[in-house]
Order: sequence, then C-alpha cells, then structure tokens
Amino acid sequence: MTSVENKSILRVLAGERCQPPPMWLMRQAGRYLPEYRALREKAGSFLDLCFNSELAAEVTLQPVRRFGFDAAILFSDILVVPHALGQQVSFAAGEGPRLAPVIGRDGLKTIAGKIDLESLRAVFETIQIVRTQLPREVALLGFCGAPWTVATYMVAGCGTPDQAPARLFAYRDPEIFGTLIDILIEASVDYLAAQLEAGVDAVQLFDTWAGVLGPDEFARWCVAPAKRIVAGLRRRVPDAKIIGFPRGAGTLLKTYVESVDVDAIGLDWMVDRGFARDEIQRLRPVQGNVDPLALLAGGAALDREVDAILGDLGDGPLIFNLGHGILPETPIGHVERMIARVRERRGSLT
Repeated sequence: MTSVENKSILRVLAGERCQPPPMWLMRQAGRYLPEYRALREKAGSFLDLCFNSELAAEVTLQPVRRFGFDAAILFSDILVVPHALGQQVSFAAGEGPRLAPVIGRDGLKTIAGKIDLESLRAVFETIQIVRTQLPREVALLGFCGAPWTVATYMVAGCGTPDQAPARLFAYRDPEIFGTLIDILIEASVDYLAAQLEAGVDAVQLFDTWAGVLGPDEFARWCVAPAKRIVAGLRRRVPDAKIIGFPRGAGTLLKTYVESVDVDAIGLDWMVDRGFARDEIQRLRPVQGNVDPLALLAGGAALDREVDAILGDLGDGPLIFNLGHGILPETPIGHVERMIARVRERRGSLT
C-alpha cells in the first residue's frame, strides 16, 4: 500500500494542513455522469450494479479519471448492511429504497443477529479491483451507514421526511430499538474492518439522519453507537482512519467530536463555518462543505461558496468536499468550474 506521504487526504486525516487541500465529492460516482448512466443501464437493477464487482469498480474509478479527484469512494450503498442481515432490500426506479419493515419485537426476530460478510463478497472484490487500477497518489475510501440512519430505513421500509417511524419506535420501546442498534454496531465494525482488510485507506461513517434527533436522542442513538464503532474498529485495525459525518447535527457537532475519536468531521452545508473553524477544526480536521444546490446553481454563487470555504477553513486541515451528495441534475461543467476555482484559489494562498 502507498505510504501516507503520497496521499494528501491521509495527510489531512493525520492533522496536516495541505496546500492544495485534497478534494473528493460525496456521490461523485453517480447519475450526473453519462458514463455512469450507461453502466447503470447495462447492469439492470441498482443492487445488481453494487454486486457486480467489475462494473462497480469501473463506476468507482469514473470520476477520478474524469476530474482527477484525490480520492475515490467505493461504489455501494448503506443498505447492503440490512441486506446482509437478511432483510429484503430493493430499489424501485424513481422511488428509492424499499425494505421489508422491522417494527417491534416480532419484526426484529426476522433479521440475523450477525452480518453475513460472505453475501458482500462482491463489495470486497470491488475494492481489490479498484486498488490495482487507482493512481498511487489517490486514496480509496470505504464507508457504511451509521446505526441510527440505517435503522431508520429498516424500521420504516423507506425514506421518510423526518424518520418518524424510527423515532416513535425508539421512544415507545427503547430496549428493543437498542437491540437493533446493537446489531448494527457489530455489523458496522465487521463490515468496515473487512473493507480495510480488502484495501481501502480510510472509511466514512454516514449518519445522514442525525439531524432529526434532539440532544438526548442524539447522544444515545448517534454519539454512543459511533463511539462504540470507532473503538471496536480500532481494536481490529489499530491504525484505521475514520471520518464521521453526522449530517444536520449543528452545534451538537461539538458533542460528537469531543466524544467520538474520529480522525475528521464531515460538515454539512448548514454548519456555521465560524463555529466549525473555532470549535471543531481546532480539535479535528474537517471536510466539506459546499451546498449541493450552490454547485447545481453554478456561476457566481458557486464561486462565492468556494471562496468562503477556503477563506474560513483553509488555514487548517481541510478536505474540500460537498456538504452532502452531488445532485443527479448537476451539470458536469459546474463541477469542472468548482475544481478550477479551488485550484486557482489554492495557488493564490500558498
């Protein structure tokens, strides 16, 4: 494996300020790219694409080839974990994921207590293929969904605006909901450890729905599970590099960073950057946080967003990224403009 010194993202995760700061985008492999759409049509269903190691590797590499990003992120989905626990998962065209709901004590009995990593063999094969083709200076990132976020889909059977089904479950029966979270914690440790063993350089823990929780619930269902995952993963892989991304946490980010021993914190676009600089970046490197809609808008609005991030966060350890995933309708030219703007500004700041 390439040394840390040759991969700028790993240097930032070690606490170094890099100029230029490394760049990658959440969902950088996806529907905004014509080459992705062609492969998606060839593969059939979305899960078929995730579990076709040759095609998934090609999708993972596409944005690196096109844009020269500093990291590739494994092409997969957070819901392969429920799949590997025995829950039925499918993706309806234009409707998003559909899962057989796990609701209450009886529903929980329908899933396995331990993840079946053999059912995810194609994911690890994808990592191995990408590893052989990725430029030496480009990092490879793995990921999984955080237990709270994955549980919200497992309970509701789909995404909902405020994830009320899971929140109600957690309020009404915290003991049984906690059992589901415990299963997901252990599954996440096993899955992330297997990704690292297969060849990823670092992993990201996506807690996409952390922002719907109040402070007490955030501490119980977001912070405590993340802390256990990081500790469990480091017992298995002592030098594991981990990025935490509790989207929508706001000022609760400080609680997260003080409690969870991640190497960097992902910032969504709603975070006040002054707060992020003064309260978060002084403790950990940060990643983010372009508003995906600013990237979609392009033009002067995008330029202002880029300049503000580099101005507010560029003096500390920073991985330049979006504050959430790139939108499918985003023009490729806007991505190219953003990259050029960052590189121009980076040059002027050195």
